[in-house]
Amino acid sequence: MTISFSEQLETSITTFRNLQQQSAAIEQIALLIRDALFAGQSLFTCGNGGSAADALHLAEELLGRYRGNRRALPAICLAADSTALTCIANDFGYENIFARQIEGLARPGDILICFSTSGRSPNILAALQAARLRRTHTIALLGKEGGPAKGLADHEIIVAHSDSARIQEAHMQIVHYICEVIEQYSEARSQESE
Repeated sequence: MTISFSEQLETSITTFRNLQQQSAAIEQIALLIRDALFAGQSLFTCGNGGSAADALHLAEELLGRYRGNRRALPAICLAADSTALTCIANDFGYENIFARQIEGLARPGDILICFSTSGRSPNILAALQAARLRRTHTIALLGKEGGPAKGLADHEIIVAHSDSARIQEAHMQIVHYICEVIEQYSEARSQESE
């Protein structure tokens, strides 16, 4: 059976409406990231496949720019360095590709945000555990019922849908909200200093 674009769009709209119930938690996450970045802490992002693309998108928006010009912010996607990924996977196992980087790069007060539509990926679970050992704040953007990652992060948003595409769309909405909050704050600070 073929789904029409209208049906797909309606499913996305419903998913976004359901996400609205977590608005307060999403706003809290955005403020946590904003405050940490402007206090000199770093943000680390990670995910697998399409979720790696979401993680990369957030990091590049913060390091580069979203809409307006502002200073570069310290954001690193742990899925981006193919030499680190292949070295760690080869020597320590694929489940450690993010945790090993957290061990070497993260400091207390930094933030790790993990993207996972299932919450089942062993490398995501290991990253959350490694971040906790480093006293790094953790955020998990999850899907379905949250999987084994549910409850492992300091903050979590679970997009309760079974379709990875709808979950990733909702995660991207959150990414863009985080960017909006950061850029509004940056603009306000710039105006105050003039």
